[in-house]
Amino acid sequence: MNLISKIAAAAVSLLALGVNGALAQDTISEFRIGILGGENSSDRLRSNECIRAKTEELLGVPTKIFAPADYNGVIEGLLGGNLDMAWLGASGYAKVYLTDPEAVEPVLVKVNTDGSFGYYAIGFARADSGIKSLDDLKGKKFALGDPNSTSGYLIPSYELNKAGYSTKNGEFFSEVVSSGGHEQSIVGVYNGDFPASVTWADGLGEWEDGYNSGALRKAADAGLVDMTQLVEIWKSPLIVEGPIVLRKALPERVKIDMTAMLASLGFMDKECAYSFMAGEVLGLKPINHAAYENIIEVRRAAGN
Repeated sequence: MNLISKIAAAAVSLLALGVNGALAQDTISEFRIGILGGENSSDRLRSNECIRAKTEELLGVPTKIFAPADYNGVIEGLLGGNLDMAWLGASGYAKVYLTDPEAVEPVLVKVNTDGSFGYYAIGFARADSGIKSLDDLKGKKFALGDPNSTSGYLIPSYELNKAGYSTKNGEFFSEVVSSGGHEQSIVGVYNGDFPASVTWADGLGEWEDGYNSGALRKAADAGLVDMTQLVEIWKSPLIVEGPIVLRKALPERVKIDMTAMLASLGFMDKECAYSFMAGEVLGLKPINHAAYENIIEVRRAAGN
């Protein structure tokens, strides 16, 4: 029986036996969660505090959250064995896998309110800018996000170049810059620092709310932007949602217990699920490596 097939049994045992952390305490002394960049550190810590507290109670060991400044900090933490869990983007997982296939294993993926488990890279501009499509950006500055972001960098770079919108400086856009992350992209466009950028959203619900989940929803909920002042100018093909990964070397019991706890989050604590998963979702479902093979090939072709 593999890890994923044990989740349901583990969930039952958590409820029926009242797990007290003794098994985990015998095998690990702490648990470390890495949080990707994309918003400021204090907001990331606040959004994930409920997960930290639940993990500490479940495993019976001190649980710490690490929020590096960029995606690479989490990726390197996983590769170095200094982190035990992270929610990666598909591109981030691809980089980890291409560097060391034995470092982590994907176990769960976010499920949208319509039952899908994908999202979109969304291009956007200010509503008062006159920019309605990518064609209107010719000769203007354009911002991409973190180089290890799927929706903020890998997929937009690939899709825009394929469609004839070169992301090399001076060829279509006057300049292509790095915003640093999703929140920086959203706030940067909103404040007029650059005419347009890209971020991620599930594409469900209303634009005025920042869709149901994603970086736009988090920014709208936090009061950073008024979505009526922004306009969508481009949407990528559907991207497979990034996985929650666990360090492969963790004790099997710890992996089972963590997977079961997270899988039940949408039913057991909707407020925590909303905070952790950046908006309205159905919950989490099992996922495995096979779902990311196409993204891995795109990343490999891009030179990792």
